[in-house]
Amino acid sequence: MTGPAIFMLLLGLAVVAWVVARARATRLQTAAPKGAMHSLPSYHGWYVALWALLPACLFLAVWTNVMPGLVTGSVLENPAASALPEDSFSRGAILAEARAIAQGKQAAAFNPLAQPLVQPYRDAQSRFATGGVILSLILAFAGAAYAFTRMRTDFRARTRVERLVMGTLLLASLIAIITTVGIVASLLWESLRFFSMVNPIDFLFGTKWSPQSAALGYGNDDAFGAVPLFWGTIFIGAIIAMAVAIPLGLMSAIYLTQYASSTTRKWMKPILEVLAGVPTVVYGYFAALTIAPALRDLAVGVGIHGASSESALAAGLVMGVMIIPFVSSMADDSIAAVPQAMRDGSLAMGATTSETIKRVLIPAALPGVVGGVLLAVSRAIGETMIVVMAAGLAANLTLNPFSSVTTVTTQIVQLLTGDQEFDSAKTLAAFALGLVLFIVTLLLNIVALRVVKKYREAYE
Repeated sequence: MTGPAIFMLLLGLAVVAWVVARARATRLQTAAPKGAMHSLPSYHGWYVALWALLPACLFLAVWTNVMPGLVTGSVLENPAASALPEDSFSRGAILAEARAIAQGKQAAAFNPLAQPLVQPYRDAQSRFATGGVILSLILAFAGAAYAFTRMRTDFRARTRVERLVMGTLLLASLIAIITTVGIVASLLWESLRFFSMVNPIDFLFGTKWSPQSAALGYGNDDAFGAVPLFWGTIFIGAIIAMAVAIPLGLMSAIYLTQYASSTTRKWMKPILEVLAGVPTVVYGYFAALTIAPALRDLAVGVGIHGASSESALAAGLVMGVMIIPFVSSMADDSIAAVPQAMRDGSLAMGATTSETIKRVLIPAALPGVVGGVLLAVSRAIGETMIVVMAAGLAANLTLNPFSSVTTVTTQIVQLLTGDQEFDSAKTLAAFALGLVLFIVTLLLNIVALRVVKKYREAYE
């Protein structure tokens, strides 16, 4: 019996336990004096059902991880295993092959020593799987029986169930927190290893990025200056992309909230937000195959020298289009949240609609708009695919938007692609870049959330 089938069986038993316990609690409530029943019958049903389900599921989770070792130990005790070699690597390969055949993942054995172990593997797996099912069912019945015997009129079933729900919610919150702590800890640990090989000052303020030269044995000096990467990230994500996204996003939000009819808004707003759902690789293809060649031809036509087929301008323009929905959505919500009385008061004083937007609505909604812009910037500087496909991999420190540049995320991808050794400065540099990017993005998000919080306090 497979894992999902066992879980469905246990779930069915839990449903039966819920029905039976609720029926008994209903009879207790009917027979007891008015107000004597502490908890509703449904809480008693949930209490019994949870006792029937949770211990058995926890046992199955542990058993699933323990059973492979027990199966292998049982197979090694079989006389057919006496012919296995002493080398642990060869023995493990033969056992893995026999296990794959027993599980139906492989048709035949390549090593003749694996075939005699197939049937012992099947027998052991069947035996331990059956034992796990029986034990889980026993636990389910025992848990349900224990909870069923505790049913009384004064039993606080609601309190127990609500505590379990609160514990589940707390566990879900802790998982997110622990994941964040784990990410930060791994970045810090690997970054400290990198900075033990490379001077942090050279990394943060150096202007030459050439990790390949360090990998070839030319030394770490003047090879890990990340300023060109930081500049490329700012140039593409925070300057060019924002120059596209902020005006277009803000103007689209103003039109949709102040000028568009309800029918137009009903159709245009979802169409605009579809841009946020387009995969970034599609934007990358569009930038590499359409925008970048067009910009190169334009630059050559007007006499601009040094124009490349991969340019910061191509990546920034397409990235700006991609994050228009982020700016537009936040600006739309901010403008719509401004009290109608402020708009009506401005119009009543004789101001036109455009004057009301410029002098009343935008200043009032500015904190929310700024928060949206900062969130959009953090989204832009973390983009990878568009930059890889349209901006190139050259770490150039230049102001020319038609030249090829690279960003922090692009270099992280390049450094960690393929088989890499995690004891060299070249590979560990990816973690240092990731740490810097994480800190910058975190600060931008903190500032954005503080600005939005201030806005909400002012206009709720």
